Amino acid sequence: MSVGAYVGIFALMFVLELPDKSFIAMVIMSTRARPAMIVIGSSMAFVVQMALAVGAGSLLTLFPATWKDLIVGLLFLGGAAYLLFVSEEEEEERGAEEAEPEKAGTRLREITTAFAVIFVGEFGDLTQIQAANFEVKLHQPLEVFLASSAAMIVVSFIGAYGGQALQRVVPLKRIRLVGGLIFAGLGLWTLGSLAFG
Repeated sequence: MSVGAYVGIFALMFVLELPDKSFIAMVIMSTRARPAMIVIGSSMAFVVQMALAVGAGSLLTLFPATWKDLIVGLLFLGGAAYLLFVSEEEEEERGAEEAEPEKAGTRLREITTAFAVIFVGEFGDLTQIQAANFEVKLHQPLEVFLASSAAMIVVSFIGAYGGQALQRVVPLKRIRLVGGLIFAGLGLWTLGSLAFG
């Protein structure tokens, strides 16, 4: 995989996770617990989820090419619809609900809670689906896993240490719009390639 492809995967995964409920949960948890423990727990959860996503993507490569492209195109368009039509207020509410159990405690408890909140919250999430899509398209599981995981770890740092400040500078609504438009373009391109070959 080229450096450009790696950076592209990293950038898209990064942009997709910023307006997500998990990011909001990290911001909230970091107000109640040590930010470093939130980073450790959430990063571990993201890495496990990216491994599961890349594994699922590898299984999708066993499908016939036409079916695989149709599934990937529809998943892109579904992700675009989600980002463009689900309000950020709804995401903020879900993030706050996910973070609710976090209270200051031992380091192990804070890590475990952050891991559990993010691990459960990321099942079937947009970034997990996107990591699977990248694996289907690129057939490079290690590279997709590393780029996706790195993006999620950076989001963990930002969420735990600077999430509230970031939201004052770049509104989540704008990040969601950019991510939604990117997904719509990828979905239309994928389905167009399938239709017009």
